[in-house]
Formats: sequence, C-alpha cells, structure tokens
Amino acid sequence: MNNANQEKKVLLKVEHLEQFFKLGRRALKAVNDISFEIYKGEVFGLVGESGCGKTTTGRSIIRLYDCTGGSVYFDSKRICAGIRPYKQAISDAKLKNRKEIAEYKEVMKKAIEKGSDSTKEKERYQSLVKESEERLIKVVQENTALIKSAKYDHKYCNREFVQFEMQKVRDHYEPLIAKEKDPAKLEELNLKYKDELELAKKDRIMNKIQMIFQDPIASLDPRMTVCDIIAEGLIIRGFKNKQQIDEKVYEILDLVGLVPEHATRYPHEFSGGQRQRIGIARALILKPEMVIADEPISALDVSIQAQIINLLKELGESMGLTTLFIAHDLAVVKYFSDRIAVMYYGKIVELAPSDELFKHPLHPYTKSLLSAIPFPDPYFEKKRKRTVYNPLADHELIDEEPIMREITPGHFIYCNSKEFEKHKKEIEEPSKA
Repeated sequence: MNNANQEKKVLLKVEHLEQFFKLGRRALKAVNDISFEIYKGEVFGLVGESGCGKTTTGRSIIRLYDCTGGSVYFDSKRICAGIRPYKQAISDAKLKNRKEIAEYKEVMKKAIEKGSDSTKEKERYQSLVKESEERLIKVVQENTALIKSAKYDHKYCNREFVQFEMQKVRDHYEPLIAKEKDPAKLEELNLKYKDELELAKKDRIMNKIQMIFQDPIASLDPRMTVCDIIAEGLIIRGFKNKQQIDEKVYEILDLVGLVPEHATRYPHEFSGGQRQRIGIARALILKPEMVIADEPISALDVSIQAQIINLLKELGESMGLTTLFIAHDLAVVKYFSDRIAVMYYGKIVELAPSDELFKHPLHPYTKSLLSAIPFPDPYFEKKRKRTVYNPLADHELIDEEPIMREITPGHFIYCNSKEFEKHKKEIEEPSKA
C-alpha cells in the first residue's frame, strides 16, 4: 500500500456482523460480532481454518444470506442490516423490568412486616415501578426505531442508488443535447440518453459487488453455454442488444485468457482452471467495484493456482478492483493481500498489514497457522515444529471479556487487558518474544 490507510477511501465497512443459524432450540454462531473496513483498491485477505466462518462472512456481505445482526456499508450506503441485537435488547429490558418490579414488591412487603408505614411504602413502590417502566419504554422505543431503520435500509437500499445513477446520466447527456444543433447527431444522442437512462433505472447497488465462488464446477450451470452464463448478468441488468452483449462477452473472455470460440461450449468441456476463468469472467462482466473471491484456487492444481492468482492480480490492477480474498493458505494470502484478518470460530482474532502479520504474529492462533506453512526445503521441513493452538492453555484467563485492541497502528488483536500488556512487551522486546 503506497498511501496511509487514513488517506484512503473506505469502500466496504462491516460493523458487528452476526450470522447465526438455527439448530433446533440452539443457534450456530457462524459469524459472531466481527468488524473491519476495506479500502478502495486494496486486497483484503480473510484467512482461517475450514469452518471458521470465512465463506459465511462473504455470503452475508453480498446478501446471499440475510445477516442476523450488524450492518454492512458499501460506499457509505447501508446495504444490509440485521435486527437480532435490537430484539435481544428489548427482550433483556423486559426481563430486567419484571425482575426489578418483583424485587421492589418484595422489599415493600418486608418493610411493611417490620412495621413501616404501609401507605408510604406503597407510594415508594409505585414510584420505583414507574421509573422502571419509563426506562423500559425508552429502551423499547429506541430499539424499535433501530429495527425500522435497519429493515428499511435492508429492503430499500437501491432506491437512492438508482436515483443517483439516473441523475448522473441526466447530468451527462442533457447539456450535450441542449448544445447539439445537428438533427442527426441530436437523434443519436437522444437514443443513447434513453438507453442509458433505462439501464440506470434497472441498476442495483449489489451489481457493484460480485463473487467468485469456490467450486468452479458447482457454480456453473451445466445446461447453459459459456456465452449464456457470462451474459446472464447483462440481460438481468437490462441489456437487450444481442450484438452488444456478444461483444462484451468476447471482450471479457479475452481479458481472462479465453477465446471467442469457447463461448458456444458447455462447462463440462473445460478444465478446472478454465472453468474458474469463466467464473471470473461472469463476475467481471458487469464491471464491479469490488470482488469477493471465495477460495478461488482451492479446487485447482498447484500449477493452475499460480495462473489464477496472477490473473486476479493483473485484473485487480488494470480494472482498479477492490478484493476480499478468502482463503486458508496464508502463503498465498501474503503474496496477494495488502492487509490480512485471521478468523477463528466466528471471530476475527488478529488484523494487520500483510508484512506486519508475518513479522510480528501475536495471537496464539495466528502463530499456529504460520507454523503450518510448508517450506520448499526438505532439511528445514525435517526440523520444522508445529505450534498447536489450545484456547484454554494459550490465554490469560481473567474475569474480563476480550475485545479488539490496537497494539500498533493498523495492528489489531482480540484479547483482554492482561494479554494486551503481554503482547505489548512482545512488540517492544522482539528478541525475547
């Protein structure tokens, strides 16, 4: 990264994101209160072992899942919001209110039994109940307003975006139409204006975020040709001109290293690497601002993995893409990412610039992941010792909930205050760490 993060524009902001799945009466907390920001033009790596919640995070951001709690902002607009925490706050406030009233009643009874004035005790009881009810009403009103706001933003996030896009088209074409005197050129401008305005009406903010899926076989419809698969997004977007659609498909095929002849074939006729290139082409055909790459190389051979990674890197630089790169291979993520977040059991446990994370890993789980990276040296591999992460043994257990703390600029770690002081010493005295 050439510029400091604070000078960059935040394109995607995730705040306290939760994604819970019901398992009978219990809930599986796949993603449990995570927050991070992705700056425009950067590659943000999200790593962790299988089942830690990486893919669920990506799918929640792109709204394949409706998030349980928290908010996601894209280009400063809230595109999805969950309401579970607000409902929980109301439920907790009601429970607290019932407990308080029961306690006040018990205190009143004991005071009367001891000989206190019953009238005064009842007045005091009613006063306390009234105060408790007022507190409850305030909590209910505040959280009800937040629920309404979250539901509105989640459902109608496209309204303002469409109006903004339509206004951009008007601002571009109306001055040109007003100045043009040639009837033929004026007619051509009016046609373009009408087409662009129609496309803007059908635009959606989620078109600006696209996803490259993990399995290149399962993510492509076997009954559709490559041309139909890639062009589907354009057709949904509102493009009707067959020639224009074909031109855009051939252009994007060339960009990902395929040829126009491939457009008439079916997915089963391609190798794994070629199928992943088709998936990349499908994601890029709408010219998104951001791509979520969900382990795009895990199902490929090692030689093909390098090709796909280099292709993604080249496309990111040439198209100015912002990328959320999800993987479990830290070596690949280090090569590809500007910043890395390490995820464990639905939580982000460490977040830092790529070089900083490898130079000063602090969380025991991060150290465990780094120790598992194979090295292309047989003599080194014989002596390499794996670090096993044990949550019970590796943490300072105190009566305090761990939170994300910034230990050095841009380097965050999920820990309690005692662990934070310990990690600060590790940074200050690297030779003893």
